[in-house]
Amino acid sequence: MIVVGGGVAGLTTAVLLAESGRRVRVWAREPAGLTTSAVAGGLWWPYRIEPGLLAGAWALESLAVYEEQARRPQETGVRLVDGVHHGSRLDELGEWAGRVPGLRECAGGVAARLPVIDMPAYLAWLRERLAKAGCEVEVREVTDLAAVPAGVVVNCTGLGARSLVPDPEVHPVRGQLVVVENPGITTWFTCVDHSRTGSTYFIPQPYGLLLGGTAEEDDWSLEPDPATAAAVVARCARIRPEIAGARVLGHRVGLRPARSAVRLERRRLPDGRPVVHNYGHGGAGVTVAWACARQAAGLASAGL
Repeated sequence: MIVVGGGVAGLTTAVLLAESGRRVRVWAREPAGLTTSAVAGGLWWPYRIEPGLLAGAWALESLAVYEEQARRPQETGVRLVDGVHHGSRLDELGEWAGRVPGLRECAGGVAARLPVIDMPAYLAWLRERLAKAGCEVEVREVTDLAAVPAGVVVNCTGLGARSLVPDPEVHPVRGQLVVVENPGITTWFTCVDHSRTGSTYFIPQPYGLLLGGTAEEDDWSLEPDPATAAAVVARCARIRPEIAGARVLGHRVGLRPARSAVRLERRRLPDGRPVVHNYGHGGAGVTVAWACARQAAGLASAGL
């Protein structure tokens, strides 16, 4: 079978298939380091994903995997880090929140020790696991799922599904971030206002402090906007003033693949071959990756 898509959804699904003994290849339009997954903030949290009930269950299932991976941070790029979701309340988060170890209300929000994933390192680690399992990853663009020469096709193309399936319901939610030299901040912080395009968060990563962010619906631009970057830094500096003088190391832009609901199902191509769809994870692709990959791998293997 062939998994189409080289972001976290595609690589995780391929890992589960390959390590279960399936013969699988990955076709990716671009190297993993250039995918939307590579520029993700990397904080585990079910953000901008529907349906909420399923997303909560998927997030919890994936959380258990990340907690185990966090025992080997140098190998996996996954660490457990303390932080605060400012403005959040436990009774507004859904049933899943009651099952997050240590999640508690604090002054101004909720606090927890959660997985923070260094995405470039993590994607490289997934690629290594695939290589050890005998799975090839090829940089190869797909323009027609029906033309993919495999008995089973697994579609993990994220925003690419909009034209590939085609599925016009998939649309971008643009996120812009700034990477600065970390002035000594060891905890993460988020303050999200869903009624605005701008939010405030910072996440310590090994390569620097990641500042965010934006959530701009139907914006396809991958070019960093200087005014937006300045506003991001200013918002974060209001929380931690030392950020104001931090040296800027780089800018990141990613397009979250949003959809009214994650598409995770098995269908048929025109010639009758199975195609398994696993896309539309919005701002929580990393958060739900392992649970959705397990379901997709099960659907792909059914009947084989």
